[in-house]
Amino acid sequence: MRTTVRLEDALLDQAKREAARREETLTALIEQGLRLVLAQSNPSKPRKKVTLPVCRAGGGALPGVDLNDSSSLLDIMDGLETTAGRR
Repeated sequence: MRTTVRLEDALLDQAKREAARREETLTALIEQGLRLVLAQSNPSKPRKKVTLPVCRAGGGALPGVDLNDSSSLLDIMDGLETTAGRR
């Protein structure tokens, strides 16, 4: 999109020199500058602290279940799904 922007002569000259030094167009330099300014004016909102629920129920894992052995856990869960499907 084309638009007209009025800049002070000294600022325009400085911007042209900087664009030439970077080997890019004046348009690209202006776009980069606008993106930087807009990013700073829209800081991301701080996230709310999340508190995870804690289960206070007793029991724990079933006997023989090793929570550190994912392969065995998958086998056990597959067995539970098969058993639940037969009911």
